[in-house]
Amino acid sequence: MAILKILKYPDKKLRLIANPVRSVNKKIQNIINDMFETMYNKQGIGLAATQVDIKLNIIVIDLMIKKYQPIVLINPKIIKKIGIIQTKESCLSIPGISKKITRAKEIKISALNYYGKKIYISAHELLAICIQHEMDHLIGKLLIDYL
Repeated sequence: MAILKILKYPDKKLRLIANPVRSVNKKIQNIINDMFETMYNKQGIGLAATQVDIKLNIIVIDLMIKKYQPIVLINPKIIKKIGIIQTKESCLSIPGISKKITRAKEIKISALNYYGKKIYISAHELLAICIQHEMDHLIGKLLIDYL
């Protein structure tokens, strides 16, 4: 595994839109492993592939809470949003800035997992916020766009 370089704002590559993953294979799994290693090294709870200059629809998340396992989301899509919540967010690509953001309190998503199997997740509060934050990265949207 390798620690990847996290792009920092104002790097224009952070504005690029990620491409769908066509098939989950060993190369994609190696990228995912490197993303987890990078996220843990930087003490983050979520990382999108676009933040490490990989233009693919991949997100890794680990809330570091026992009830949640590390999560891999490939080609994630939000199916439903419920309620609203406001929380302070920060970002590995924009160090030193945090901003109160309004997001959906609960989301239901579909995605592929580490093995390419279709999964459905109902996420609440912190997990829902983290997923939405990382999905923003996949479409080139940044925390500062909410300022």
